[in-house]
Amino acid sequence: MKLSDIKWQLKTIEIKQNKTKNTVIYPILNDVGWALIEYLKHARPISDSSYVFIRMNAPYEAFGKDANLYSIISKYTRLAGIKIPRGKRHGLHSLRHTLASALLEQGTPLPLISEILGHYTSKSTAIYLRD
Repeated sequence: MKLSDIKWQLKTIEIKQNKTKNTVIYPILNDVGWALIEYLKHARPISDSSYVFIRMNAPYEAFGKDANLYSIISKYTRLAGIKIPRGKRHGLHSLRHTLASALLEQGTPLPLISEILGHYTSKSTAIYLRD
């Protein structure tokens, strides 16, 4: 996510998806907005990088190609001592599944869940709602 993706006046974040090349727009909720402000003002290293989240150690630049969410989630799952049963999904897919399931349990309409996940159709979202 780049700094230019944050539209402070509109209170939105606009992200072009890598997979579909479609732009999705998310509202900046108050808690998220304040967390971003705190990070940018007090935690993010001083850098000319156009990316919001950058390395905390020099060189202060965007994460490398190997620093993907799957790798990060797997690393901290291992460090936390969480055992994933063989054949059980984990990583980003698991987080998306959990989010979709929680939204459905809260009564969120399926088209809205699809939009949140960045899907064009609810058919794509059904994959995340299976047990």
